[in-house]
Amino acid sequence: MGSNKILVIDDSRVIRARLKEMLPPGNFELLEAKDGVEGLKLISQESLSLIMLDFLLPKLSGWEVFQQIQQNHHWQKIPLVLMSGRKEEVLEKIQEPFEYFEFISKPFEQKELVAAIKSAMQKAKLPRKKVVVSNPTVIQEPTVIQGSLDNANLSEIELLNQKITKMQTEINQLKKQMAQLISWLHHRAS
Repeated sequence: MGSNKILVIDDSRVIRARLKEMLPPGNFELLEAKDGVEGLKLISQESLSLIMLDFLLPKLSGWEVFQQIQQNHHWQKIPLVLMSGRKEEVLEKIQEPFEYFEFISKPFEQKELVAAIKSAMQKAKLPRKKVVVSNPTVIQEPTVIQGSLDNANLSEIELLNQKITKMQTEINQLKKQMAQLISWLHHRAS
């Protein structure tokens, strides 16, 4: 078997077979997943050289798989080519320019595929901007901000702090729901 593993996550057997035909000959093994849950399972189990991800998938959408990849420091380093026949649906979720991955519109030709893969490999090497996630306990202490802004309107700051606290609570609830959903999906897939 090949030393490089390419994962194709697409619910269409025809697309998976076509990709297999289009990939240039080389020392690689092609892994296939027919839905997002299966795809995430392979991403977590295998050492991959490339991920080809359809945006519209059953069980767990390509958007949800994409978000999981972006939240995992190790998975972010894997070159990613996002595929869709409807680019407008991708653009609703992710704004251009696509900085860390490549996008290819379906249907595509071999030349376009090879160019997208090369571009994805270059983009995966780019250093990521550090995203600082605030600690909710710090956010909930408005006096930290108030003490450093003597002339600012304290009622506006208080209002903003309340909004931040509310948003953080909602984010925490969404994270909990996402964890429950993933747990449920893993349980169903087993």
